[in-house]
Amino acid sequence: MFGQKGDSKDDTAVGGSHRSITGYIGKGMEVEGKIDFEGAIRIEGLFKGDIHSAGTLIVGEGGMVEANIKVDTVIVTGEVKGLIEARTRVELNSPGKVYGEIRTPNLIICEGVTFEGTSNMTGSVPKAATAHKTYTPFKRPESKVAAEGGEGG
Repeated sequence: MFGQKGDSKDDTAVGGSHRSITGYIGKGMEVEGKIDFEGAIRIEGLFKGDIHSAGTLIVGEGGMVEANIKVDTVIVTGEVKGLIEARTRVELNSPGKVYGEIRTPNLIICEGVTFEGTSNMTGSVPKAATAHKTYTPFKRPESKVAAEGGEGG
């Protein structure tokens, strides 16, 4: 019933429906730009830019996305930095990491996930109200020791 290590799990089964993968950015690939797609796309490499679709975005383990995302459903097992707007749902699965803002009517956060940011779960995401908001990437602070140049004396 619940996913255990070694179970065969199809990330594209969303809400009881099966969507086939129509696009794939694999490990070792780096892509920058805008993605518009139908169906489902899986990212296991690096993507920076904008993602828009009425379909499903899957960020697999090892995948890194820095983007403004506006889709129907998002499933994250990798890392996402940016604004996520999902009309149906957002699923954050371990060891996933999300830094930024999430807007969706349904948010699922599993144990072992890192989420730093804000979430808004007030009904569906309106199309016109969110069209102008974009995410500005932020830099993570350096560790105190690294910033001070090591040990002082």
